[in-house]
Amino acid sequence: MLRALAVDDERPSLEELLYLLTADPRIGSVEGAGDATEALRRINRALESGPDGPEAIDVVFLDIQMPGLDGLDLARLLTGFARPPLVVFVTAHEDFAVQAFDLKAVDYVLKPVRKERLAEAVRRVVEIRAAEPRGTAPRIPVHEPDPDHIPVELGGVTRFVAVDDITHVEAQGDYARLHTDRGSHLVRIPLSTLEERWRARGFVRIHRRHLVALRHIGELRLDAGTVSVLVGGEELQVSRRHARELRDLLMRRP
Repeated sequence: MLRALAVDDERPSLEELLYLLTADPRIGSVEGAGDATEALRRINRALESGPDGPEAIDVVFLDIQMPGLDGLDLARLLTGFARPPLVVFVTAHEDFAVQAFDLKAVDYVLKPVRKERLAEAVRRVVEIRAAEPRGTAPRIPVHEPDPDHIPVELGGVTRFVAVDDITHVEAQGDYARLHTDRGSHLVRIPLSTLEERWRARGFVRIHRRHLVALRHIGELRLDAGTVSVLVGGEELQVSRRHARELRDLLMRRP
Protein backbone atom coordinates (compact mmCIF):
# COMPACT_ATOMS: atom_id res chain seq x y z
CA MET A 1 0.00 0.00 0.00
CA LEU A 2 1.09 3.56 -0.65
CA ARG A 3 2.68 5.86 1.90
CA ALA A 4 1.61 9.42 1.14
CA LEU A 5 2.35 12.98 2.19
CA ALA A 6 -0.23 15.73 1.58
CA VAL A 7 1.00 19.34 1.43
CA ASP A 8 -1.26 22.42 1.57
CA ASP A 9 -0.96 25.70 3.46
CA GLU A 10 -4.75 26.05 3.79
CA ARG A 11 -5.86 23.92 6.71
CA PRO A 12 -9.40 23.13 5.46
CA SER A 13 -8.02 22.00 2.08
CA LEU A 14 -5.34 19.90 3.76
CA GLU A 15 -7.87 18.23 6.06
CA GLU A 16 -10.18 17.46 3.15
CA LEU A 17 -7.32 15.95 1.16
CA LEU A 18 -6.18 13.88 4.14
CA TYR A 19 -9.74 12.64 4.62
CA LEU A 20 -10.10 11.58 0.99
CA LEU A 21 -6.71 9.87 0.91
CA THR A 22 -7.34 8.03 4.18
CA ALA A 23 -10.59 6.69 2.76
CA ASP A 24 -8.80 5.18 -0.25
CA PRO A 25 -7.92 1.52 0.51
CA ARG A 26 -4.76 1.77 -1.60
CA ILE A 27 -3.29 4.37 0.77
CA GLY A 28 -1.64 2.65 3.72
CA SER A 29 -0.59 5.80 5.57
CA VAL A 30 -0.81 9.53 4.99
CA GLU A 31 0.59 12.52 6.81
CA GLY A 32 0.05 16.23 6.30
CA ALA A 33 2.39 19.21 6.01
CA GLY A 34 1.33 22.85 6.16
CA ASP A 35 4.00 24.21 3.80
CA ALA A 36 6.64 23.10 1.33
CA THR A 37 9.54 23.69 3.72
CA GLU A 38 8.02 21.34 6.30
CA ALA A 39 7.35 18.85 3.51
CA LEU A 40 10.98 19.01 2.33
CA ARG A 41 12.24 18.24 5.85
CA ARG A 42 9.83 15.30 6.02
CA ILE A 43 10.93 14.00 2.61
CA ASN A 44 14.61 14.29 3.57
CA ARG A 45 13.98 12.17 6.65
CA ALA A 46 12.14 9.65 4.47
CA LEU A 47 15.03 9.37 2.02
CA GLU A 48 17.51 8.94 4.85
CA SER A 49 15.47 6.06 6.25
CA GLY A 50 15.55 4.21 2.90
CA PRO A 51 12.76 2.91 0.64
CA ASP A 52 11.55 0.43 3.25
CA GLY A 53 12.23 2.55 6.32
CA PRO A 54 9.59 3.80 8.76
CA GLU A 55 9.72 7.33 7.32
CA ALA A 56 9.40 6.27 3.66
CA ILE A 57 7.10 8.21 1.29
CA ASP A 58 5.86 6.89 -2.04
CA VAL A 59 3.94 9.91 -3.24
CA VAL A 60 3.45 13.59 -2.41
CA PHE A 61 0.09 15.26 -3.09
CA LEU A 62 1.25 18.83 -3.49
CA ASP A 63 -0.47 22.22 -3.62
CA ILE A 64 1.22 24.79 -5.87
CA GLN A 65 0.61 28.30 -4.57
CA MET A 66 2.01 28.51 -1.05
CA PRO A 67 3.95 31.27 0.72
CA GLY A 68 7.73 31.02 0.61
CA LEU A 69 8.78 27.82 -1.12
CA ASP A 70 5.88 26.91 -3.41
CA GLY A 71 4.88 23.54 -4.83
CA LEU A 72 6.72 23.97 -8.12
CA ASP A 73 9.88 24.96 -6.25
CA LEU A 74 9.64 21.82 -4.13
CA ALA A 75 9.05 19.63 -7.17
CA ARG A 76 12.13 21.13 -8.86
CA LEU A 77 14.22 20.30 -5.81
CA LEU A 78 12.94 16.73 -5.83
CA THR A 79 14.08 16.20 -9.42
CA GLY A 80 17.66 16.40 -8.13
CA PHE A 81 17.17 13.54 -5.66
CA ALA A 82 18.28 10.01 -6.48
CA ARG A 83 15.00 8.39 -5.34
CA PRO A 84 12.35 11.10 -5.02
CA PRO A 85 8.74 10.29 -4.21
CA LEU A 86 6.24 10.61 -7.04
CA VAL A 87 4.38 13.93 -7.23
CA VAL A 88 0.70 14.63 -7.82
CA PHE A 89 -0.19 18.32 -7.93
CA VAL A 90 -3.46 19.32 -6.30
CA THR A 91 -4.30 22.95 -7.03
CA ALA A 92 -7.08 25.44 -7.69
CA HIS A 93 -5.13 26.95 -10.60
CA GLU A 94 -5.23 25.63 -14.16
CA ASP A 95 -2.30 27.64 -15.47
CA PHE A 96 0.58 25.53 -14.17
CA ALA A 97 -0.10 22.23 -15.96
CA VAL A 98 2.70 22.67 -18.51
CA GLN A 99 5.28 23.31 -15.81
CA ALA A 100 3.89 20.48 -13.69
CA PHE A 101 4.37 17.87 -16.40
CA ASP A 102 7.77 19.33 -17.30
CA LEU A 103 8.67 18.47 -13.69
CA LYS A 104 7.52 14.88 -14.27
CA ALA A 105 4.35 15.08 -12.20
CA VAL A 106 2.25 11.92 -12.33
CA ASP A 107 -1.02 13.87 -12.36
CA TYR A 108 -2.57 17.33 -12.01
CA VAL A 109 -5.77 17.43 -9.97
CA LEU A 110 -7.88 20.58 -9.78
CA LYS A 111 -9.67 21.82 -6.68
CA PRO A 112 -12.31 21.37 -5.46
CA VAL A 113 -11.05 17.80 -5.37
CA ARG A 114 -13.55 15.18 -6.46
CA LYS A 115 -13.23 11.75 -4.88
CA GLU A 116 -13.34 10.02 -8.27
CA ARG A 117 -10.67 12.28 -9.76
CA LEU A 118 -8.33 11.77 -6.81
CA ALA A 119 -8.89 8.01 -7.05
CA GLU A 120 -7.71 8.16 -10.67
CA ALA A 121 -4.52 9.92 -9.58
CA VAL A 122 -3.93 7.25 -6.93
CA ARG A 123 -4.46 4.56 -9.56
CA ARG A 124 -1.74 6.08 -11.73
CA VAL A 125 0.67 6.15 -8.80
CA VAL A 126 -0.11 2.51 -7.96
CA GLU A 127 0.53 1.46 -11.56
CA ILE A 128 3.90 3.21 -11.66
CA ARG A 129 5.02 1.71 -8.36
CA ALA A 130 3.84 -1.77 -9.32
CA ALA A 131 5.74 -1.65 -12.62
CA GLU A 132 9.08 -0.94 -10.95
CA PRO A 133 11.37 -3.77 -9.84
CA ARG A 134 11.90 -3.65 -6.09
CA GLY A 135 14.83 -1.47 -5.07
CA THR A 136 14.97 0.64 -8.22
CA ALA A 137 14.15 4.30 -8.61
CA PRO A 138 10.66 5.06 -9.96
CA ARG A 139 10.41 5.47 -13.71
CA ILE A 140 7.78 8.09 -14.36
CA PRO A 141 5.83 7.91 -17.61
CA VAL A 142 6.49 11.47 -18.70
CA HIS A 143 4.66 13.08 -21.59
CA GLU A 144 7.64 13.46 -23.93
CA PRO A 145 7.83 16.94 -25.43
CA ASP A 146 6.02 16.95 -28.76
CA PRO A 147 7.78 19.42 -31.08
CA ASP A 148 4.63 19.77 -33.21
CA HIS A 149 2.20 20.60 -30.39
CA ILE A 150 2.05 22.55 -27.14
CA PRO A 151 -0.27 21.61 -24.25
CA VAL A 152 -2.73 24.24 -23.01
CA GLU A 153 -5.31 24.10 -20.23
CA LEU A 154 -8.97 24.74 -21.00
CA GLY A 155 -11.46 24.28 -18.16
CA GLY A 156 -9.29 21.74 -16.40
CA VAL A 157 -8.73 19.71 -19.59
CA THR A 158 -5.33 19.57 -21.27
CA ARG A 159 -5.54 20.12 -25.02
CA PHE A 160 -2.77 20.23 -27.61
CA VAL A 161 -2.40 23.14 -30.01
CA ALA A 162 -0.47 22.57 -33.22
CA VAL A 163 2.56 24.86 -33.40
CA ASP A 164 1.91 25.37 -37.12
CA ASP A 165 -1.49 26.89 -36.24
CA ILE A 166 0.07 29.59 -34.04
CA THR A 167 0.26 32.91 -35.89
CA HIS A 168 2.03 34.90 -33.18
CA VAL A 169 2.87 34.93 -29.49
CA GLU A 170 2.42 37.83 -27.11
CA ALA A 171 4.37 38.28 -23.88
CA GLN A 172 2.25 38.82 -20.77
CA GLY A 173 4.63 38.92 -17.80
CA ASP A 174 5.82 35.40 -16.99
CA TYR A 175 3.13 34.08 -19.33
CA ALA A 176 2.78 33.98 -23.10
CA ARG A 177 -0.45 34.21 -25.07
CA LEU A 178 -0.56 31.96 -28.12
CA HIS A 179 -2.70 33.33 -30.95
CA THR A 180 -4.32 31.15 -33.60
CA ASP A 181 -7.05 31.79 -36.15
CA ARG A 182 -9.50 30.13 -33.76
CA GLY A 183 -8.61 32.02 -30.58
CA SER A 184 -5.83 32.42 -28.02
CA HIS A 185 -4.40 30.43 -25.13
CA LEU A 186 -2.38 31.55 -22.13
CA VAL A 187 0.58 29.40 -21.06
CA ARG A 188 3.06 29.92 -18.25
CA ILE A 189 6.16 29.95 -20.45
CA PRO A 190 8.34 33.03 -20.98
CA LEU A 191 8.44 34.45 -24.51
CA SER A 192 12.24 34.04 -24.55
CA THR A 193 11.85 30.28 -24.00
CA LEU A 194 9.42 29.93 -26.88
CA GLU A 195 11.68 32.08 -29.08
CA GLU A 196 14.58 29.70 -28.53
CA ARG A 197 12.42 26.57 -28.83
CA TRP A 198 10.68 27.62 -32.06
CA ARG A 199 13.40 29.54 -33.88
CA ALA A 200 14.04 26.60 -36.20
CA ARG A 201 10.31 26.41 -36.94
CA GLY A 202 10.27 29.89 -38.47
CA PHE A 203 9.31 32.03 -35.48
CA VAL A 204 11.10 35.36 -35.19
CA ARG A 205 11.09 38.11 -32.57
CA ILE A 206 9.79 41.41 -33.98
CA HIS A 207 9.35 43.28 -30.71
CA ARG A 208 10.08 42.71 -27.03
CA ARG A 209 6.43 41.68 -26.68
CA HIS A 210 5.87 39.73 -29.90
CA LEU A 211 7.09 36.59 -31.59
CA VAL A 212 5.61 35.83 -35.03
CA ALA A 213 5.53 32.89 -37.41
CA LEU A 214 7.03 33.98 -40.73
CA ARG A 215 4.65 31.77 -42.70
CA HIS A 216 1.67 33.63 -41.23
CA ILE A 217 2.88 37.14 -42.13
CA GLY A 218 0.53 38.45 -44.81
CA GLU A 219 1.99 41.92 -45.32
CA LEU A 220 5.01 44.01 -44.39
CA ARG A 221 4.03 47.68 -44.09
CA LEU A 222 6.29 50.75 -44.13
CA ASP A 223 4.79 54.07 -43.02
CA ALA A 224 6.78 57.20 -42.19
CA GLY A 225 9.74 55.22 -40.94
CA THR A 226 7.72 52.74 -38.90
CA VAL A 227 7.45 49.06 -39.78
CA SER A 228 4.56 46.75 -39.06
CA VAL A 229 3.34 43.34 -40.18
CA LEU A 230 -0.11 41.92 -40.76
CA VAL A 231 -0.45 38.60 -38.99
CA GLY A 232 -3.72 36.73 -38.71
CA GLY A 233 -5.66 39.89 -39.48
CA GLU A 234 -3.86 41.83 -36.72
CA GLU A 235 -1.30 44.58 -37.34
CA LEU A 236 1.78 44.30 -35.12
CA GLN A 237 4.54 46.88 -34.74
CA VAL A 238 8.12 45.88 -35.52
CA SER A 239 10.81 47.48 -33.39
CA ARG A 240 13.75 49.17 -35.11
CA ARG A 241 16.27 46.67 -33.81
CA HIS A 242 14.33 43.78 -35.39
CA ALA A 243 13.15 45.45 -38.62
CA ARG A 244 16.20 44.74 -40.78
CA GLU A 245 16.47 41.10 -39.78
CA LEU A 246 12.77 40.61 -40.43
CA ARG A 247 13.00 42.16 -43.92
CA ASP A 248 15.96 39.92 -44.76
CA LEU A 249 14.11 36.81 -43.57
CA LEU A 250 11.01 37.70 -45.55
CA MET A 251 13.09 38.28 -48.69
CA ARG A 252 14.53 34.78 -48.35
CA ARG A 253 11.18 33.19 -47.58
CA PRO A 254 10.18 30.62 -50.24
